[in-house]
Amino acid sequence: MNNFETLETELKLRGFSQRTVKTYLFYNRKFLEFTKKEPKDVTEDDIRKFLAEKMSSGEIASSSVALMKAALKFYYDDMLKKGIVNIKAPKIANRLPVVLTRTEVKRLIDSTTNEKHRLLLLLLYSSGLRLSECVNLKYGDIDFSEGMGWVRSGKGKKDRMFILSNKLRDELLAKNPKAQDYVFKGRDGQLTPRAVQKLVERAAKRAGIEKPVHVHTLRHTFATHLLENGTDIRKIQKLLGHTNLQTTQIYTSVSTEELKKVKSPLDNLELKE
Repeated sequence: MNNFETLETELKLRGFSQRTVKTYLFYNRKFLEFTKKEPKDVTEDDIRKFLAEKMSSGEIASSSVALMKAALKFYYDDMLKKGIVNIKAPKIANRLPVVLTRTEVKRLIDSTTNEKHRLLLLLLYSSGLRLSECVNLKYGDIDFSEGMGWVRSGKGKKDRMFILSNKLRDELLAKNPKAQDYVFKGRDGQLTPRAVQKLVERAAKRAGIEKPVHVHTLRHTFATHLLENGTDIRKIQKLLGHTNLQTTQIYTSVSTEELKKVKSPLDNLELKE
């Protein structure tokens, strides 16, 4: 068994997602290509030089550098016990998520004439599902009588509940679905994540929305609109599947409706005409 087969096995045993496994393997391969050494010969200086070059290149985001460090630390410190990944990763920029207005959501949906694509947009906005959760959703995961559904083995391998819009429930039931069927089918059975991303981007372009719109934008919009409607933030946390409430609280920074209700103190002053 070679070095990276061992690493891959350990990552899977620890329950990391397929995406994380792929990312950690990728960065560890890139590092060895850079050092041209065997893992047993790698030093702390090699780690520092590699990360310093990536940080100074300006070609990748600080979040990617932090991920590189995590990938190397897992292999060289956690697995090989070398204790050589000690460099501080750059601070990740705390960017506020892009959120659509209600008018923009309506334009996005109304600009979509393909029935399947329209239903997919409706589900993403009305439930706050992640991309992977949407493509893996089966009719058997939905309780139509209760107006809710279940995400099976979502992020962190956790199940969670999501809400189902009454409008969407009626349209999905009209298809006479079978429990084992995917809600959104592709050419080879399951719709691919890339296909979903493309259709969302094309819909935004047709709708004339100049903001960058991705699948996750609809998740951000779902959470922000719930908050603006007065939904308790802890309930939003549960619906999004966030482990930490602090992750959910970012939506309090992007909600504008409540700010619009604040009256300027100047308007309370009676000034001379």
